Order: sequence, then C-alpha cells, then structure tokens
Amino acid sequence: MRSRGLLAGGALLGAVLALAGCTGAGGGAGTDAGPGVANFPGGDQTLTLLAPDKRPTPGVLRGKTVDGGTVDVADYKGHAVVLNVWGSWCPPCQAEARDVQAASQQLAGDGVKFVGINVRESGGTAAAQAFQRTYGITYPSLYDENSDYLLALRGVVSANAIPSTVVLDPQGRVAARFSGKITKTTLVDVVHDVLANRTPTS
Repeated sequence: MRSRGLLAGGALLGAVLALAGCTGAGGGAGTDAGPGVANFPGGDQTLTLLAPDKRPTPGVLRGKTVDGGTVDVADYKGHAVVLNVWGSWCPPCQAEARDVQAASQQLAGDGVKFVGINVRESGGTAAAQAFQRTYGITYPSLYDENSDYLLALRGVVSANAIPSTVVLDPQGRVAARFSGKITKTTLVDVVHDVLANRTPTS
C-alpha cells in the first residue's frame, strides 16, 4: 500500500494540500483497524491506492437513506462504487458537494455507482435533506445514525477524517481512499485508475 497525493491522469504523485478535512473531538487518525486492514492517515488530503491483493472488503453497508429510502451497496457488485462520507455540518463537505455530484454524473456512463454516508447529524435527517437539496445531490446517502457504517469502514475511514471518499472496485473491495475535500477532476481520475486496474506499481 502506498499513499499518494492528488492524481492528474495518475501522474502527479506525493502532493499533499494544506486544507484538511473536518475533525471530530478526541484524537488523531484512527488506529482501530479490522483484521488485515492497514490504517489510513487522517484528513490530510492524501490519496491511497491499493493493489488488488491488498484490498480489504468493507462490512455491511445496507440500510435507510437520508430521504427515507433504502440502499444496499452489495447490490452494486460488478460496478465500481464511490462512497462519500459527509456531514451537513462540515464546511469541506459543503465545498466538495457539487464536485462529487458532477463526478457522479460524468461517471454514470461508465456504470459507476455513488452512495453517500451521512454521519454525525444531530436531530435527525432534516439538515442532511436540506444539504442534498442545496447541492443538487441525486445519489442516495445512507443515514449513519449509530455510526454503524463508519464501523463497517473501520481502518479505512477515520471517524475524524470527514469528508472522506472511498472507491470500491467491481469486486466490492476497497481500491482507493481520499482523505479530505476532493475535486471532480481528482475523483474522476481516481475512479478511472481503479477501472483500468492501475495499481501503485503500474
């Protein structure tokens, strides 16, 4: 596993931007990794790509969405899946929202599925629903009322590294993780790397 900075067509490596993601109370990057899962750094604007033999499978990501529907990420096997972890209270989440939405539209033709994971909302889903309306979000977001989905991504997404964006390969394994606010260009490039099976050594 190697950590990388922003990719521009997979070429620009090692760049780390100054803007960090939202942080929660109590501590730095997560150290509570599941079996066989290496911890990622916190919200430090780095991208990590994993070779196929190093990709962990997340836990169950199935349940109610912010808008009252249901979604099961397992139903998207055979497709790359982008998981965007966000909160309506998080300024970098607000700053990246339109870029993530635009990336979802651009990548739809490649069969890529997007699922948000809404975390640490107080007082129910009203603020999260308003966030989705404000930024025109059209993909579903799981409502992580009890941090079950953060637990399912334990060792991949640190609870204090919000926003984070995870790309699952078509086999449902974690292929890439970006920590912090992501841009449309970076997200599209990362997904294309995963679809082309470009790895840290390719």
